[in-house]
Amino acid sequence: MSETRRDMVHAPAMPALAEERTPHTEPFWEAARQHRLVVPRCAHCGAYSMPPKGFCPSCRRQDQHFVEVSGRATLYSFTVVRHAVIPALAERVPYVLAIVKLSDAHDLKMLSNIVDCELKDIRIDQQLQVVFQDQADGVTVPRFRPVQP
Repeated sequence: MSETRRDMVHAPAMPALAEERTPHTEPFWEAARQHRLVVPRCAHCGAYSMPPKGFCPSCRRQDQHFVEVSGRATLYSFTVVRHAVIPALAERVPYVLAIVKLSDAHDLKMLSNIVDCELKDIRIDQQLQVVFQDQADGVTVPRFRPVQP
């Protein structure tokens, strides 16, 4: 494996997402297809939540609506996946699995990937921006890349 291959981060394909779609998650995936990032927000208490569940984790009400956010985020935590547990992802390692805090959603945390950078350049508290990756299976996945200074 070349040095460049090991140093650059890649995004894994997200197979089987279509089977995981539910009426509660469909607005998220439809917005992603349009290259927009939306998150559920409770109409009663105003709490944001991820992933979409169909109810508010704060007050347990089911009255949620999706609101668009800017996609600005801060890197909260991450790990570098270097060994593909799923054989289909072997060609995609290394990739970065990250928890990001969405800046304009009360620091709501979201699981995603970091892309478009080298591993050595990834830092906790780094400023990020959402990017959308259209996959061959028709699914669009929101991921994050570092904001250039």
